[in-house]
Amino acid sequence: MKPVIALVGRPNVGKSTLFNRLTRTRDAIVADFPGLTRDRQYGDGRLGDRPYTVVDTGGIGESEEGIDRPMTDQALQAVGEADVVLFLVDGRAGLTAADEQVASELRKLPKPVYLAVNKTDGLDPDTALADFYGLGLTELFPIAAAHGRGVRGMITEVLKAFPEADEDDGEPADPDTVRVAVLGRPNVGKSTLINRILGEERVVVFDQAGTTRDTIEVPFVRQDRNGDGERNYVLIDTAGIRRRGKVHETIEKFSVIKALQAVDAAQVVMVVIDARDGITDQDLHLLGYVLETGRALVIAVNKWDGLEADHRQWVKRELERRLHFAPWVKVHFISALHGTGVGDLFGFIERAWDSAFIKLGSNALTRMLQDITHSHPPPRAGRFRAKLRYAHLGGSNPPTVVIHGNRTESLPNSYQRYLENKFRELLKIEGSPIRLELKSGDNPYEGRKTQLTERQIKRKRRMMKHVKK
Repeated sequence: MKPVIALVGRPNVGKSTLFNRLTRTRDAIVADFPGLTRDRQYGDGRLGDRPYTVVDTGGIGESEEGIDRPMTDQALQAVGEADVVLFLVDGRAGLTAADEQVASELRKLPKPVYLAVNKTDGLDPDTALADFYGLGLTELFPIAAAHGRGVRGMITEVLKAFPEADEDDGEPADPDTVRVAVLGRPNVGKSTLINRILGEERVVVFDQAGTTRDTIEVPFVRQDRNGDGERNYVLIDTAGIRRRGKVHETIEKFSVIKALQAVDAAQVVMVVIDARDGITDQDLHLLGYVLETGRALVIAVNKWDGLEADHRQWVKRELERRLHFAPWVKVHFISALHGTGVGDLFGFIERAWDSAFIKLGSNALTRMLQDITHSHPPPRAGRFRAKLRYAHLGGSNPPTVVIHGNRTESLPNSYQRYLENKFRELLKIEGSPIRLELKSGDNPYEGRKTQLTERQIKRKRRMMKHVKK
């Protein structure tokens, strides 16, 4: 098994910067102010042939009020799961009371704890470490996470205590893993829904819009809907996306960018809507973005419990009215707080994933195309009618049907929509868009002028004389 390394410390000591350095990614958002990281973030790194897992956590030790309390709980969970703890302190700020408080708790742990004195670039190492020897931690490393100085030597020492990695470590991900991004406006209950699905407080939930900032990926295993096996999932919690005109802070802009990138990395997107507000213009913008990417889509209308019957009917009418452009989208009504309807979501998710990655041979698709065009031929365009000859699958997520024929560019949009709907009906595609790609065969005689023989020229002259008479 890969060793798990938890990064802990008070706010703004450089944990997220070190996380990005160790994983060689930019998964953790970094900014020069405290309290940015709130949820625990997992990432994989490698030193030569030695893989490891790093856990980034929120700052602890300075406050136990408000949102700091659940942030501390997340950090403590990461410490409990880890094989080794890297305790980060700020070498420029020196030793603080919060550092001493955290160190006193870490010394009680029955696992290795290493002290990383960060931000020591430009400082004498002995001077930077002098204040921190009093914490009682024998393994001290002066590092500069932003520039990478001392990081490799530190992680080499940390990994020495662990056996060589198994050959199975670092295996490629299961291609049948279902990646589900949870998207929505701020404070609609995305994190609450993920915690309800997982059955634990995996991400921070607080009654404050914009609690989630990083994009958090959580892998888990669940029994499939047929009950005859297990299926791997990755839930991706994203930051709430407000209207562009209301996004002013730089950090929120980065959070929105990461949320939209999560949509591209997902296979199924679950858009969460607040039932109290109904479907808003911002919800429609998010739905439109998901449809543009071609991802399978499920809508979860949250906070459904406790609503009056009239309000429920109004929400359903609004959904039907405003989702006319995507009537195939499945809408499910849930209460993430109480768990009502949450378990049924996975039936929609699995059907949407199966539809997005449908497999079908060219012969079957061509027969479907012939049946469709026989019952309702393409309309004429001038003197000619488009001929659709054969079809095959050209891609997945979304499933793309490539149709070859002649004069396909003359097909009107209405007939293309008819083809999409018929293919959706015959292929039983649920919860996923479907795209058509029309290709016309090249005319081998295009641009070539016919050369007449001498006999043909004479015959043409005789006929023209006859016509003139």
